[in-house]
Amino acid sequence: MAEFLFLMHADTRKPVSEDRWRKYIETLVSMGAMRAGSAVGNGRSFRGSGRPAKVSDDIVGYLKIEAETFDHAETMLAGNPVFEAGGTVEIRALPETP
Repeated sequence: MAEFLFLMHADTRKPVSEDRWRKYIETLVSMGAMRAGSAVGNGRSFRGSGRPAKVSDDIVGYLKIEAETFDHAETMLAGNPVFEAGGTVEIRALPETP
């Protein structure tokens, strides 16, 4: 099994309730796919020298899930409150650890 991040953006077309999040997380847990997740707040960007890249204000939360393939991870977007509200969810594959 591989691990993936769902990165939720702040571009939904309608509000998302906590109840919808609770139900979605419960679904991922019951599937055995849920590994971690949280809303994310404001941040800062740093660089050893020179001007750092800008912090993305668009990303407001993440979920770490386990799935067989990228396509399998994509099927787990069903019920995601941001996705269902017309918002953007990036899926990023995490490198496998030996």
